[in-house]
Amino acid sequence: MTDKIVEQKTDAGTEEIRRFAVGSLAVYPAHGVGIIEAIESKVVNGERHDFYIMRVLDNDMLIMIPTWNVDSVGLRDIIGESEIPKVYEVIRHRQQTTSETQTWNRRYRDYMDKIRKGSLYDVAEVFRDLSILKLTKDLSFGERKLYDIAQILLVKELSTARDIEEEKILKEIESFFVDDKPPEPGDSPKKQSGDKDDSKHDADDD
Repeated sequence: MTDKIVEQKTDAGTEEIRRFAVGSLAVYPAHGVGIIEAIESKVVNGERHDFYIMRVLDNDMLIMIPTWNVDSVGLRDIIGESEIPKVYEVIRHRQQTTSETQTWNRRYRDYMDKIRKGSLYDVAEVFRDLSILKLTKDLSFGERKLYDIAQILLVKELSTARDIEEEKILKEIESFFVDDKPPEPGDSPKKQSGDKDDSKHDADDD
């Protein structure tokens, strides 16, 4: 039996409302890519309203979303092809962060806020930061949980948008962190172009 979540938030007012047809793919914040399986009419607080019934592809969870309130709850289309390089650029980007000076509770709140916003760019930032951290230490239980959530959301939407296997997407985004990996103990430093070859120098001395 699948779970069902009912989301009811503030009315979107008179603004234009994004409409989704049955069979459409969409993204729900913190849950990821899903398919609109039905549009059902239900009575809530004595009033009849229409709801999208969305099934999350990753775990078959059902989410009931008010059709008039999609913007407030964050339901959106899957990213377009032109946006994919921008998401990859976010993952590649390296910058100084304040994460080392923040407490874990503060970092956790910041990361969760980004995931709940539903933007794939924000999810990519969480995945990037925790991937870099994972190279230098073992992630805590909470850090690992956030890392897994970000990875699942990122891989699922990118693979759906590009219509390729999730394994290929995962290999691509993980490859962006190869140069961030610290050297293993005992590894020899790379020889610089101006360094002399010691063996040749010793031979010349004989």
